[in-house]
Amino acid sequence: MGLISVAAFPPIHFVPIVIISFVGLIWLLDGSKEEKNFNRKQSAKVSFINGSFLVGYNFGLGFFSAGFYWIGFSFLVDVEKFSWMMPFAILGLSACFATYIGLVTLITFYLSNRGIGRIIIFSIVWVVFEWIRGFLFTGFPWNLLGTIWVNSNNMIQFASFFGVLGLSLITALTLSSFAIMGYKNKPIIWRLKAVGAPVSLMVLAWIGGVYKLSGVDTDFVDGVLLRLVQPNIQQSEKWKPEKRLNHLNNLLELTNSPSVQGDTVKPTHIIWPETAIPFSLRGTLSPALEIISKAAPKNGALFSGALEITNNQFGEKKFWNTLKVITPENKNFDSYKKFHLVPFGEFIPFREQLETLLIDNKYSALARIDFSRGSGLKVLNAPGIPPASPLICYEIIFTGNVVPANVDEQNRPEWLLNITNDAWFGLSMGPYQHLAAAKFRAVEEGLPLVRVANTGISALIDPYGRTIVQTRLNERNFIDVGLPKAIMDRTFFSKTQALFYRFLH
Repeated sequence: MGLISVAAFPPIHFVPIVIISFVGLIWLLDGSKEEKNFNRKQSAKVSFINGSFLVGYNFGLGFFSAGFYWIGFSFLVDVEKFSWMMPFAILGLSACFATYIGLVTLITFYLSNRGIGRIIIFSIVWVVFEWIRGFLFTGFPWNLLGTIWVNSNNMIQFASFFGVLGLSLITALTLSSFAIMGYKNKPIIWRLKAVGAPVSLMVLAWIGGVYKLSGVDTDFVDGVLLRLVQPNIQQSEKWKPEKRLNHLNNLLELTNSPSVQGDTVKPTHIIWPETAIPFSLRGTLSPALEIISKAAPKNGALFSGALEITNNQFGEKKFWNTLKVITPENKNFDSYKKFHLVPFGEFIPFREQLETLLIDNKYSALARIDFSRGSGLKVLNAPGIPPASPLICYEIIFTGNVVPANVDEQNRPEWLLNITNDAWFGLSMGPYQHLAAAKFRAVEEGLPLVRVANTGISALIDPYGRTIVQTRLNERNFIDVGLPKAIMDRTFFSKTQALFYRFLH
């Protein structure tokens, strides 16, 4: 059941399939033979494993295995060294995350009986664990249930009030309510009313979205023309020293190409993707900064992801995943250091212990550097453009944590800038699902989103979550676009999110 439900998410978008999977999950839970007040002599562990927990755990194992399969593509970049880890990574991660849904069904079973009460409790507990999934063990809120509506501009407006988790709640309630139709001991009229109530709520959410978007056009900031550069550098080639100059020339060629809007049209700001500059701009490679700064538009700026290497007070090297603002006059105008690092990707948890275990394994993937953690979200400034909230890679997926909380209304960023490198994941569902999560941040915050990816998908999203333009996956291209204005009145979600999210970060 869990496995087929992934077809409702991008890029397939077959939403009706989740009705089948959620109804099946509820019916299996209803059929659980576990006794709520089991005999004290009976092992609690046996009851826990054999009953309601296992119903949800098996669902979760399918859901997360199908939803996370794309992570395995990253182990194929260096097949000889990393491919052996692929099945362990996918199944291991899925097995851990399946525990969340196992706990959902366990708690639901013990707090409710078969009927409407169970549907309500299940929906609430489901969303509580989606929320927990967003911060526990550094957090990985991927494929939240509300994301299935990403293709409906009307439906996703609900997120501007209650976030994607609010949309997850009414979605879970609606999907699971169809299980009531199988309760033959209830009159058909009663069953239809029980299903009709949450369905009506979904319809009202959709109508509210229609009303919110009616007659609303996208307004653009005067005097700003962005060029989003997608160089399409394959991950297996990206960090080869002999390829560095080729990669830089690739970026410069796309940056200096004539605009499709005419030779007289010149971009005011250039944006390159995550770690587009695959070397530190310090020391012997500082001449590269001189070349790059000349590509920055006059009175504008070039935004680029870059590797930064510094030395601490003990002379030890520290590595940072950064976003640089480069201008012709002031080479390093502003910068941001990524703070939400990817476990096992940008740092190894318990590195010393794991290296001890794998010290004799010539295929160990742990012989890598650990990136250092930045200080947190910030407002990024650049000449000739409103301030932005910079987000690198999967920092964009964390609902309620994409705009710095410690700024006043006048200094609040007016757009979201997300640079990423999804080349790790090839032609899989991963990049599409990453973009879907990013769209919800635009709706929640009422801010336009500019997303620039190495191999795609690069996109411009207006503050209502509508896609203005986007590239295809795995294409070398650039797009020249304006910068949409932020919504004048802040969204309800952006005003109240501190109650639910900010204290966790």
